[in-house]
Amino acid sequence: MLWTDKYRPQTFKELLGNGKSKKQIEHWVNEWKKGNPQKPLLLVGPAGIGKTSLAYIIAKEFSEHIELNASDKRSYDILMSTIGESSSTHSLFGESYKLLILDEVDGINGNDDRGGSRAINKIIKESKQPMIMMANDFYSKRLTTIKTKCLVIKMTKVHTNSVGAALKKICRKEGIDFDPEAIKVLAKNSNGDMRAAINTLQAASEDGEKFELSNLDNISQKDNTNNIFDTVRTVLKSRTVNHIKPDMMIDEDPTLVMEYIAENIPHEYEKPSEIKNAYENIAKADLYFGRARATRDYTYWRYASDFMGPGVALSKKETYRKFTRLTGAQAFRLMGQTRGKRALRDRIAEKMENKMHVSLEVAYTMFPSFEIIFQNDEMAYEISSFLELEDDEIKRFRKRKIPKKVIKKMEKEINEAKRLEREELNKNIKTGIYRESTKKTLNKVKENAEEKVKDSKSDDDSNVISNENPEKENFKPEEKESKPKKSKKPKKEKESEKLDKGQTSLFSF
Repeated sequence: MLWTDKYRPQTFKELLGNGKSKKQIEHWVNEWKKGNPQKPLLLVGPAGIGKTSLAYIIAKEFSEHIELNASDKRSYDILMSTIGESSSTHSLFGESYKLLILDEVDGINGNDDRGGSRAINKIIKESKQPMIMMANDFYSKRLTTIKTKCLVIKMTKVHTNSVGAALKKICRKEGIDFDPEAIKVLAKNSNGDMRAAINTLQAASEDGEKFELSNLDNISQKDNTNNIFDTVRTVLKSRTVNHIKPDMMIDEDPTLVMEYIAENIPHEYEKPSEIKNAYENIAKADLYFGRARATRDYTYWRYASDFMGPGVALSKKETYRKFTRLTGAQAFRLMGQTRGKRALRDRIAEKMENKMHVSLEVAYTMFPSFEIIFQNDEMAYEISSFLELEDDEIKRFRKRKIPKKVIKKMEKEINEAKRLEREELNKNIKTGIYRESTKKTLNKVKENAEEKVKDSKSDDDSNVISNENPEKENFKPEEKESKPKKSKKPKKEKESEKLDKGQTSLFSF
């Protein structure tokens, strides 16, 4: 039998640590017993600190309980057919309440648990029975909608001294001799995880011999990898480099860790000089992260880690003994909130780029000027019509919509201007430069035709005279001799001459 089950606490008094949380839970149980329904309980804390044991202790206060743990499939249909149906029906043992237990709700994911979070929210809303849920990560996104509907109890790790005392008690009951120093090391290495400490003690004492430090050499220790908030807390609360560096080894993006540390510096540090020095180290860390990205040489990360870890920690002259509520990096939250605004800005800039033939950078610099110009209703309408801006894009530059009166007035003016332009164009076509150039061309063609006809007639007459008077064949009138002959001109000169005489092209005006 596992010692964790054998020595599981059976009452609130036997449960180690979390005294304040136990009082809140006892009050919650008493209110249900009095017939006053309460919000579901959400127990949040690291693994192995007694959340499940506490749920079993609470279950003894009710007639029966139904449990779903992490090993069970927790899809929408399964949850609704088990916990969901039980939450709306009475107990089989009379009118008393039955307790619903759902473990590791922050671990609901994947295809097997599809729709699980939606089912939990629905059960919480419709439930008529007491309900307890457990989770490890208080900051999990899957708890965002659940936390607001529950009484959240944050449970802390068991103190090292309490873990050591419990281990010694178990050794005495099992008749095992132990080295106090070995118990102390085991309690410290457990990092507040009571379950891991008991399992290690049982594994190291299976042969029934004395429990010593050498027994721990052959047993792998619990992976005590910190989460990001543990790392931030260590950096801000400690000045010991040997404690800070190991805690910096977490499975997170180092730039994200830097953002979290930078966000919480003003919450912990009080002196302006300390805050200044801390942010100077953050700036140096950011510089090395930039070099790593630019050169793909990630050995720069080690320098960045030293600046944002020990560098920030040593920026303070002494540690502050106060409680500081750590917060997430606001930069990412603000970027998420402004994603729509930035997309709107980019759409407008692209339209300006296409219509005005400017770069995006120049378009962005024109936004402040547009905000001033758009205060004039008529100018706002003209610019928005030219850029083909939508209503939401117009609101980027002015708070109110363009009045309908202004829109109708401007549309009327534009339509009138278009009508006058069409009339002017039709008038030019009928009586304008196009008609005059056509008349001149026709007259020129007519003149050329008449000249050709005259020349042909004169040639015919001369042929008749020569036939009637052969002796006068060589006779030539003096007038014809005196008449100058027309010299032939190149084609280009003829074309230019035609244009000079009045013929116009479409672009001459």
